Amino acid sequence: MEPSEIVVGLDIGTTKIVAIVGRRNEFGKIEILGMGKSESFGVARGVVQNIDQTVQSIRTAVEEAEAKSGVDIKVVNVGIAGQHIRSMQHRGIKTRASIEQEISQNDIDALIDDMYKLMMAPGEEIIHVLPQEYIIDNESGIKNPIGMSGIRLEANFHIITGQIAAARNIYKCVQKAGLEVSELTLEPLASADAVLSNEEKEAGVVLVDIGGGTTDVAIFQDGIIRHTAVIPFGGNVITEDVKEGCTIIKSQAELLKIKFGSALASENQENEIVSIPGLRGRAHKEISVRNLSAIIQARMEEIVEHVYYEIKHSGYEKKLIAGIVVTGGGAQLKHVSQLIEYITGMDTRVGYPNEHLAKGSEDVTSPLFATSVGLVMKGLQTLDKQNKKMLSSTTEKGGIKGHSKEKTSGFFDKLKSFFDEDAAQK
Repeated sequence: MEPSEIVVGLDIGTTKIVAIVGRRNEFGKIEILGMGKSESFGVARGVVQNIDQTVQSIRTAVEEAEAKSGVDIKVVNVGIAGQHIRSMQHRGIKTRASIEQEISQNDIDALIDDMYKLMMAPGEEIIHVLPQEYIIDNESGIKNPIGMSGIRLEANFHIITGQIAAARNIYKCVQKAGLEVSELTLEPLASADAVLSNEEKEAGVVLVDIGGGTTDVAIFQDGIIRHTAVIPFGGNVITEDVKEGCTIIKSQAELLKIKFGSALASENQENEIVSIPGLRGRAHKEISVRNLSAIIQARMEEIVEHVYYEIKHSGYEKKLIAGIVVTGGGAQLKHVSQLIEYITGMDTRVGYPNEHLAKGSEDVTSPLFATSVGLVMKGLQTLDKQNKKMLSSTTEKGGIKGHSKEKTSGFFDKLKSFFDEDAAQK
């Protein structure tokens, strides 16, 4: 296997913006060439609220990644999250002309394209259409129907929708930063690629990505995505609680949370005290570590209760053998996995994105970078699909038939055409 093309993942988060440059090496592992990170100003709860500040933060992260990797970054794979994300189930049906002809990738593509034409609420668009299982002539439970015969092809789909305005703002920020968007990916799907194994997805697992502004949930069972949700709480709400509860400034509250915070107050000694410098000559402030953890635990319990509600609501609560995998910046909080186990009664581990990484990628092995690494992996998967299609289109009928570029989603086409029209008018 030869090293693949270079791909850039851009994670536009609430607290940080990360750009990671990577490629697949000859052993099939992801080799990280460079990483840039900047503080995120202008994004709240996963949604862009100030274009100029976000553009500046993107530029800072991308310039750092360029300097470290020596790669001139032009195209990026971007993640999308936020409170506006919704998911639903739908069944699609296609009646084929002939039983003699085998079911091909084109039949599946046509079925998926039909799903993008579903009517949505005003302002909402479909971001992803994910096939769960296929039914051929009432024979259900088929995972890959290519090569089979049948007249009636049906499929159950997991459909993810989002606000087109929120996606346009992300697209606009990336464009203004002088970059081109290759693909928009739902962030929990990217994180899942980075930290979950195929065995876990097969057995049934819940991915919980605790970010700064949102907590993303993705449920897999039998190797198939079953449920997705975005909860509008994250690490920033905990910092606000610490700030209010201890009457200190936000930067001190963030440092306290990271260095001394714990998701279980009972794990701290009664007499442990932290001294905080006073403002402008004022006296030092003493804070009990147990009290600090009690504030954090109260908010973490609320976040975990929301996650547990989503697990029950999905209907797969009793089928998740692999339990819960927690990742994202919030997974770095001490005793977080114990608290989740205590509330849900499910096995919990912290997910690190190092399983798919080549040696020498220590900079990005923290749960903090799960989404960014996942976006690189998603970009490489898309490249593989495009290369396969190019190969099949050139070999088929001696190279007469050609659709070399992979058809992007209806949602992404609309976004691109919107900005193309805008540019033409200017």
